[in-house]
Amino acid sequence: MRALLTGCAILATVSSRRSLVLAIVATLAMAALAGAPSAGAAGVRLTPLGGSFDRPVHVTAPPSDGHRVFVVEQAGRIWELRDGNRLPTPFLDLTANVSRVGSERGLLSLAFAPDYARSGRFYVDYTDRRNGTIKVVEFRRSADPDRADPASARQLLSQVHPDRRHNGGLLLFGADRLLYVGVGDGGGANDQHGKRGNGQNLGTFLGKILRIDPRPTTTRPYTIPGSNPFVHRRGARREIYAYGLRNPWRFSFDRATGDMSIGDVGQDHAEEIDFARRGGARGANFGWRPFEGRLHLYPRESAKRAVRPVLTYGHSGHRCAITGGYVVRDPRLKALLGQYLYGDFCTGQLRSVRLHPGRADGDRSAGLRVPSISSFGEDAFGRLYAASFVGAVYRFDPA
Repeated sequence: MRALLTGCAILATVSSRRSLVLAIVATLAMAALAGAPSAGAAGVRLTPLGGSFDRPVHVTAPPSDGHRVFVVEQAGRIWELRDGNRLPTPFLDLTANVSRVGSERGLLSLAFAPDYARSGRFYVDYTDRRNGTIKVVEFRRSADPDRADPASARQLLSQVHPDRRHNGGLLLFGADRLLYVGVGDGGGANDQHGKRGNGQNLGTFLGKILRIDPRPTTTRPYTIPGSNPFVHRRGARREIYAYGLRNPWRFSFDRATGDMSIGDVGQDHAEEIDFARRGGARGANFGWRPFEGRLHLYPRESAKRAVRPVLTYGHSGHRCAITGGYVVRDPRLKALLGQYLYGDFCTGQLRSVRLHPGRADGDRSAGLRVPSISSFGEDAFGRLYAASFVGAVYRFDPA
């Protein structure tokens, strides 16, 4: 029960007590389906891998490695699956560093450097055990290719975060070989920080997607790309790539096109998917807090040149929080090719939709459910994965 109640909080989806009760009921109901894999209407089945995990929140893999997949547990451990089988010892154990489980804090994601095979460099995003500060830290692989070197830690950046909710937490390398960092708005209802919240404030990392080059300079632990949109704007943080986000828990890049898709978790009214062609999210304002989805929450406030979401949905049918996914490029999944696959945390239902600039079409059920779906993932070959906060990790395979 404790894990499921924690799960309902992890994406900070709901503000009203009624919505929270519905979310808990839905999560408990869907958890009962966490057993055998299922086959969807699109000729796709879910293959469980690696046994049961402790609140998995991310799945990823090193570039060009067709044998290894890594699972991130919120409590602080990273496990390696080799050809689908979990190794007996964690790849990295950060439980002594990471915030205690019981909120949206914890170890939240992992990203391997594009040159990982040579450099052994990888990056984690976690909240510090002492005060909840968000940290992005570099580690290196040890002499054993199946173990990290804990002593190699090098902190890149940190952000004080005032709340247990809306931490964001995803790290992802783009086709430009730069590291993208998702950060939530600081928690609480209606982006309550300051006069107009954090989402529209270019002076803070909160409510943003950042972009950095992890290579250090002589004065800074990372490099700020000169092509970032606000490098010359006075008062703006130069690391900011896109802004106006509430909680970009999971976003992705289309491996075929470089297009960017963001699942931004909503508040009381709407969950949303934001979409931009390759490079099109540079400097984009996605509208929070004046806008939640397409609803203008604060009519007296503006969001300059706000980019409207391409898809929104409400909280009917016990839906409560979007878990952003990927555009399917696995050629084995023919019926889903080119479609964006996403889910809802409370119902566990997976859906597919085609994304275009300014619109989306064909939104439909994929005929699959992953109870308490916390994250999607992609490996070096473009195969897709899904993590259930209840404990299972699945690979999408042909039925």
